[in-house]
Amino acid sequence: MSQFLSCVLLGIVLAGGSFAAFAQGQAVPSQNIVSSSTAASLSNDAIQPIADDSPTTLDPASLLPDLPSLPPAKASLIGGTIQKLDRVRDEITVQIFGGGKMKIFFDTRTHIYEGRGQASTSDLHLGDRVYVDTILDGSAIFAKTIRLKNTASAGESQGIVTSYRPDKQELVLRDVLSPRPLKIRLTPQTRIMQGDHAAPAGELVSGTLVAVKFGAQDGHDVAREVSVLAVPGASFTFAGRVTGLDLRLGLLVLTSSTDHRTYELSFDPSVVAIDDHLREAADVTVLTRFDGDRYVARSVTVNSQQ
Repeated sequence: MSQFLSCVLLGIVLAGGSFAAFAQGQAVPSQNIVSSSTAASLSNDAIQPIADDSPTTLDPASLLPDLPSLPPAKASLIGGTIQKLDRVRDEITVQIFGGGKMKIFFDTRTHIYEGRGQASTSDLHLGDRVYVDTILDGSAIFAKTIRLKNTASAGESQGIVTSYRPDKQELVLRDVLSPRPLKIRLTPQTRIMQGDHAAPAGELVSGTLVAVKFGAQDGHDVAREVSVLAVPGASFTFAGRVTGLDLRLGLLVLTSSTDHRTYELSFDPSVVAIDDHLREAADVTVLTRFDGDRYVARSVTVNSQQ
């Protein structure tokens, strides 16, 4: 019996040694294998996400082809008000001074100015008064330059008297830049001025150029002040800087050096002697006569530059 127990114990010891040896033999290679947790840690450290604020950006405009240069054509000056504005097709329809309409295209090659500073297409609005330097680009009329005229507030207008009815105290104006007549009521409180002194309502004859300040009252435009600027046949002298010029159309746009307002002066190139130095930005003196519709130049003198 004791021998049997000894044999059993000896078998257990031998079996245990073999199992230990087997376990030890299997454990040695595992020392060269990275554990799954360690591998995951290394993988997470090695792979870095791309920052959202990466400085590399793509300008959509860079995907567009460069526009061709404009043809070397002589520009014509057009003045009027913007009647239609299409920002999708990049075109405006201008109600031209003196009547008529013109569709004009523009794009990023067009220079836009407001006063003496630069502006953008977002500054263009319906009813804006503009001067446009236009050229023919193929069969289309294209705007090289658009100048926004400083427009008056809604309560101011300048135009030619077409009629005045004392019985109704109603003054009808043809605004210089508007295709529709403007009806304004006068009251006993309305001031009528000619220069720096008061003038009678009888001065408001047809063809007289006036400036009116008015406000809304009971659904009507009521004049606060009417200034008589020119009567037919009167002579005027303007001095200032040329801001627009079209020799073909006989139109000179001048910014006065005295009141800083913009005036459109007409002239006949075949009658008025034109100085070779007459160009945009030139300092000029212009003698004109008001004919009941416009200022007509009798002489244009380019002042010497100091």
